Amino acid sequence: MQYQTGGSYQQTRGVDETVEAVRRLASQNAVVIFSKSTCSMCHAIDRLFRNMGVNPTVYELDQHPTGKDIERALARVLGSSNSPVPVVFIGGKLVGDTDRVMACHIAGTLVPLLKAAGAIWL
Repeated sequence: MQYQTGGSYQQTRGVDETVEAVRRLASQNAVVIFSKSTCSMCHAIDRLFRNMGVNPTVYELDQHPTGKDIERALARVLGSSNSPVPVVFIGGKLVGDTDRVMACHIAGTLVPLLKAAGAIWL
């Protein structure tokens, strides 16, 4: 049990709750992208999946009512202090940011992940 007083406990609890909410959102669809409508790399990752025949669920954080909170939670999950978007989940599991997704694509491990999640069949 924690006995901290003041705002830091509340803030930590709020971020923890948002992290849980992110995990729930990520597990509801085969491919989930947390994005920003103004982010060119977000558009590139979305296009990559769509060109592969995947229809990802995209959450545009700059247009979402709790987008700032979600962005902080994603940064915490990734261990980053910067804006982490895009962040991709496949089959409810964190794949990561643009670099991780592209590394998986180049290594040939992205398609098996998508097949296992039921996002593609061929």
